[in-house]
Amino acid sequence: MTTVNRRRFLRGAGVALALPWLEALAPRAHALAAPEGPPRRVVFFMTGLGMHQPLFTPQKAGRDFALPPLLEPLAPLRNDWTVFSGVWHPDVDGGHTSENCFLTAAPHPARPTFKNTISFDQFLLEKLPPATRVPYLNLSTLPGSTLSWSRRGVNLPADDRPSVVFARLFLEGNPAAVAEQQRKLAAGQSVIDAVQDQANALARTLPGQDKEKLDEYLGAVREVEQRLQQAEAWSRKPKPKVEAKPPVDSTNIADALGRLRLMMDVAHLALETDSTRVVVLCVRGSHYVLPIPGVTMDWHNLSHHGQDAEKIEQLRLVELQQMKELARFLTRLKESAAGGTTLLDRTAVLFGSNLGNASSHDTRNMPVLLAGGGFKHGQHLAFDQKNNAALPRVFVSIAQRLGLEVDAFAGTKGTMTGLELAAG
Repeated sequence: MTTVNRRRFLRGAGVALALPWLEALAPRAHALAAPEGPPRRVVFFMTGLGMHQPLFTPQKAGRDFALPPLLEPLAPLRNDWTVFSGVWHPDVDGGHTSENCFLTAAPHPARPTFKNTISFDQFLLEKLPPATRVPYLNLSTLPGSTLSWSRRGVNLPADDRPSVVFARLFLEGNPAAVAEQQRKLAAGQSVIDAVQDQANALARTLPGQDKEKLDEYLGAVREVEQRLQQAEAWSRKPKPKVEAKPPVDSTNIADALGRLRLMMDVAHLALETDSTRVVVLCVRGSHYVLPIPGVTMDWHNLSHHGQDAEKIEQLRLVELQQMKELARFLTRLKESAAGGTTLLDRTAVLFGSNLGNASSHDTRNMPVLLAGGGFKHGQHLAFDQKNNAALPRVFVSIAQRLGLEVDAFAGTKGTMTGLELAAG
């Protein structure tokens, strides 16, 4: 074969599509079926500085347990959630860097050679049928934080301004802006069609491994095309009308929980209007003093309390406020009707942290709570504190509840022991 440049293109009808790296073209020197009934949805909610375990974890397993202080705001919804203890992501260490693995479970994130893997939200989106205006919402309370990662291990940027998310979901642009958006979407389509003959000719000259790589690459481009076509179709449909007023973004960088409330309000509207069925929300612990009465030290400093009683008390105030926001969100889902049931019954909400003990950067014994989603709740599933159960089993349980034929995630097989499906 004639030596070629490192970059090779397929061309046709004025389109140039760059090929991936193929060994055969290198210089010789380098020779989800949807379930019946109302649609099911899922929300992933991670708080980055842990939860103080003595205040979060019930002392007794099973159903007849006393509510610890941080779960008291959830008391009215007691039969709508399950709390877990003794769970972790196997081999995910690295302290704060484990945030990157909350939805991927990729091992050893602090190592120089670490490369992340696909996050569970993106894993689901590959399998779920595209049925909503927005495939998923990736939200954060601070710029630069994200829980979503592509199959290639690339972090997917999150939206940190509630007003922008609200506008994308519910505000119509002027006719000229809408027409321009449709033109841009249409211009991105039919790339594969323009180069298909050349691609077929090239494939016949490639060895098996390169042919598979080319097919995979072209399949990915075709998938992007299909998403563009879906987006173009949605751009011609009016956005849903909501009574809520557009949120006003907080200008106080320290008000992480205030921004959390705004994001949860937008997420609730998105789920209620079926604008999306997958939501990811990252609450990044900050070095700012949160505007909460009685709190005088920054959140990150409080999480490294070293058993200091004053710090623990202030940390309790911060985490209690966070749990109140979660309770408010779950209550709104519970109060929203969804085809003869409630939106909470049709939405699995996974809340947790990458750190079991933020004070010591320990990633074992992660605090985790699962609400709604059509499971039998009202229980504390307690596993061994030294030999933790794998949290990806909960992910597999969620995937199966969404109607997907999934039996493993991130190298972990099977569903979570004790987490059973509710009727309906």
